[in-house]
Amino acid sequence: MPFLRVFPVLGAIVMVFALTLLVPWGVSVWTHDGAEAAYPLAMLVTFACGLLMRSAVWAVGRHLELQSRDGILLVGLVWTLLPLFASLPLMLYFSGTASPMSFTDAYFEAMSGLTTTGATVLVGLDGLPGSINLWRCFLQWLGGMGILVLAVAILPMLGVGGSQLFRAEATGPMKDTKLTPRITETAKGLWSVYCLLSLACVLAYWLGGMAPLDAWMHMFSTLSLGGLSSHDSSFGYFQSPALEWVAIVFMLIASCNFALYFVALTKRQPGRIWRDAEWRGSVGLLVGSGVFVAGLLLVKGTQSDPMEALRMALFNVISIGSTTGYSTVDYTLWPVFAPLYMIMLSGIATSAGSTGAGIKMARMVILVKQARREMRRIVHPRAVHPVTLGGHPVDNSTIFSVLGFMLVYGGVIIGLTMVLLLTDMPFDTAFTAIVASVNNMGPGLNEVGPAGNFAGLTDFQTWVCSLAMLLGRLEMLSFLVLFTPGFWRK
Repeated sequence: MPFLRVFPVLGAIVMVFALTLLVPWGVSVWTHDGAEAAYPLAMLVTFACGLLMRSAVWAVGRHLELQSRDGILLVGLVWTLLPLFASLPLMLYFSGTASPMSFTDAYFEAMSGLTTTGATVLVGLDGLPGSINLWRCFLQWLGGMGILVLAVAILPMLGVGGSQLFRAEATGPMKDTKLTPRITETAKGLWSVYCLLSLACVLAYWLGGMAPLDAWMHMFSTLSLGGLSSHDSSFGYFQSPALEWVAIVFMLIASCNFALYFVALTKRQPGRIWRDAEWRGSVGLLVGSGVFVAGLLLVKGTQSDPMEALRMALFNVISIGSTTGYSTVDYTLWPVFAPLYMIMLSGIATSAGSTGAGIKMARMVILVKQARREMRRIVHPRAVHPVTLGGHPVDNSTIFSVLGFMLVYGGVIIGLTMVLLLTDMPFDTAFTAIVASVNNMGPGLNEVGPAGNFAGLTDFQTWVCSLAMLLGRLEMLSFLVLFTPGFWRK
């Protein structure tokens, strides 16, 4: 039984997750923000549930190792259950206010955080306790590199099964690439790079003028490409060109493959970064799109100052395209092409191995080259034209995997959009809400746009968007395979 092998490991992860509540609790006690009572009970319940799951190791034996399918099951359970525990501090805090938070909204908020989506159902963020806002943003940082990648790095009990976890959790088409001989060393290396860049980002924000707590919260949101903020007006609250340029730089960094940074750092070859085709594609597309939209704003008369237009366009285009979701203006008031283009960009601009979501640049490169190969075959049926990525040939199994992912990706967006349309939601709101959720990007258009949020959705619509965020974070197939009969057969 897969559950017998998975539950002890799941329990250990939940117990470790309970300890992360020490961070907001410490901030709450230090600042006396009024939310101190929410965290001890939430931590106790979470740790007790984890201990109960962990105790299964004595019931079924200590020597059960994770098998291939167990990693997939564990990933699905972790990303479904952790938002449940992460929602406890929110419900406990708001239960003592004039506006209690429903379980549906709390679960959505926690799922949005852990999947780095950045959508929110909360209003009045500026008036919330600092520790509550910190918890929302900290969840993004934890989910950005992946809870399970962290688990592989710090839980030696995973043993051989850790490789199965890493492949199930990793994003992008090239899941079997190892950076080091041992998968735990790979996970530790990625988290080391993540933490190093996080430290650089928080220092840059602090030196740029942010208050220390704001600097930490927005670092969590920036490096994870999550986009949650402690202010209702998002990044526009600061009205600081210097901070916007800092955010632009670190959003671009986080949009690219952290494994590439790890290799360049360990081998002391920074030139590897520039030579990487996917890195050039992601950065080039995001920056080029920002310049293009800046030109559009000038041509359409939306902006008259070229430098102001460039900064405004670069920040918002890179933010949306990288799936971060910050905003400094209501870009839905721009020429209609711009916001739609930005939302579509969120599906393809980030690299595999980044903290972003969507299709990923590597898949798009493979798809374009495969389409070009098919067109060449029409003209030269006997010619051999291998698909390459980074100078290396891509095997047919990877190409078929990419094609299968694209089919499911499109089907999920269409299917869930139709579900929302059944609830009489306007088409543009429904479509962009699902695209924003699947791409873990955050804001859509109209009611769920940068000037609004998801608070006006019904409970059913909120659950649909929560499902879309989960599917997007796990790249569809890793979650949907759990519902196939073949997965459960011996």
